[in-house]
Amino acid sequence: MERPTSSSSSDDDDDRQNLIEQNDRKLPTPRSTTTTFHIADDDIDDSNHRHHQQLRRRFTSLKLNDLFNKRSFVLFAIFLPLFVLILFFTTDIKALVFSTSVSASPFGSVSDKLRESELRALYLLKQQQLGLFNLWNQTLPNPNSTSNQSNSPQIPLLEDFKSAVLRQISINKDIQQVLLSPHRSGNSTESDFRDFGDFENPSLGDRCGILDQKFAQRRTIEWKPNASKYLFAICVSGQMSNHLICLEKHMFFAALLNRVLVIPSAKVDYQYSRVLDIEHINKCLGRKVVVTFEELADAKKNHVHVDKFICYFSHPTPCYVDEERLKKLKGSGVSLSKLEPAWVEDVKKPSKRTVQDVQSKFSTSDDVIAIGDVFFADLEQDWVMQPRGPLAHKCKTLIEPSRLIMLTAQRFIQTFLGKNFIALHFRRHGFLKFCNNKQRSCFYPIPQAADCITRVAERANAPVVYLSTDAAESEIGLLQSLVVVNGKAVPLVKRPARNSAEKWDALLYRHGIEGDSQVEAMLDKTICAMSSVFIGASGSTFTEDILRLRKDWGSASLCDEYLCQGEDPNFLAENE
Repeated sequence: MERPTSSSSSDDDDDRQNLIEQNDRKLPTPRSTTTTFHIADDDIDDSNHRHHQQLRRRFTSLKLNDLFNKRSFVLFAIFLPLFVLILFFTTDIKALVFSTSVSASPFGSVSDKLRESELRALYLLKQQQLGLFNLWNQTLPNPNSTSNQSNSPQIPLLEDFKSAVLRQISINKDIQQVLLSPHRSGNSTESDFRDFGDFENPSLGDRCGILDQKFAQRRTIEWKPNASKYLFAICVSGQMSNHLICLEKHMFFAALLNRVLVIPSAKVDYQYSRVLDIEHINKCLGRKVVVTFEELADAKKNHVHVDKFICYFSHPTPCYVDEERLKKLKGSGVSLSKLEPAWVEDVKKPSKRTVQDVQSKFSTSDDVIAIGDVFFADLEQDWVMQPRGPLAHKCKTLIEPSRLIMLTAQRFIQTFLGKNFIALHFRRHGFLKFCNNKQRSCFYPIPQAADCITRVAERANAPVVYLSTDAAESEIGLLQSLVVVNGKAVPLVKRPARNSAEKWDALLYRHGIEGDSQVEAMLDKTICAMSSVFIGASGSTFTEDILRLRKDWGSASLCDEYLCQGEDPNFLAENE
């Protein structure tokens, strides 16, 4: 359709004007009007009658263009702004809009919100009550204990007490927020409700500050081994985390016996060189205290013989070594002497042992000795478990991830997480039966776990959570939907599959160790250990190794805790 030209538009205007004039002159009176409503009156003046007929014709033929002639337009332009100004100064527009919006909303919406908030607040008050009762019970002496028992008053440590109090303060703040939420309008801010109480008390300081590990008060010993005497490490129980704890205890034994520690061969155990920097340990001690199996084989000209096999554990099997592991040792070129238990010791009920016990039972002049798996050994636990361990060294920790894994973890954090993030080890696979066999189960329903995570996220004020888990996607999806702080979902971030467009994992790919399950597990540990706050899985050695790294690195937080620490699952399945 073509656009009309200016000349045609002008012609149209002329036609309309002519049409109006013609209508003014020739408009007939409607028949229905003259027959039905015409009142014949012989006394009416003819001139008045004609004037009346003209007015009717004018109003009948009135068109929109008549309103917009020059005189009408000028009057309209003058009076419209005056009318708007008068309306503005005499009417409360805000109140009018607000009342309109309120009247348009459903009748029961406000009352429903109030009721929902009250129920939520009652639930939180119940949680706070249970938490305070638990704290109170921990501070009371056990009535069943005798007065001469040194550990009868079950008084919590100061840091545990402070953490529990902060948790209750956090719940109290949640209650305030819930009760205030129905009274908030879309444009209101938290500052509008200051009259209801302080939301942040400056006297509390940093609620999730760094925990003081008191490194200066460490109790240590020097590890100065005889270069020709060796302790052959053997670790059997569990996965990589168990083996790392076993290696750490072997290091303490080697220091007590003045021996060099031999790291197992990859033919018998994990390939530790992929996840650990073995030479880092020697640098930290300033001397050769650890060698690989290959280095020992070179020193012995490929004739590695364990001269004495003194077993720390006698039950359920000597040295806690099965036949399959003995075959692997022999297959790697190691010849073994007879397994001889040092004492009666069961892995299920280990006895507390001292330095003197070990030195008296395991000291020998033989070149190469082995003592078997010592993961369950209870030797000077307070000494061994202190931050940065029992050995004197110049580093933060001796057993730590390799340099490649450390750099990859840092690059991942810079890419996805940033400085302030929570790390969560959410163990699920095979954990249900394991936890339910414990005195207090550590396997929590997803909604309860989400509530615990939310409380920590609110307390830590962290925008994101790094998720290290073996959970199914169905569980992860539900968990993500329930972790909400101040009305906003807190993202749960997992390491994504390899993408060539992303360069944070390029080092692993370049060195050919990407996709290795042990490398990925150590990378997860490292990211978790670098977090602002860590939530672990009670009973998991994976979690315990992360906590060890955090203590040694000085990154442990006042808010670090096990998932739903101090709580029982709100539902518990029966055992088989």
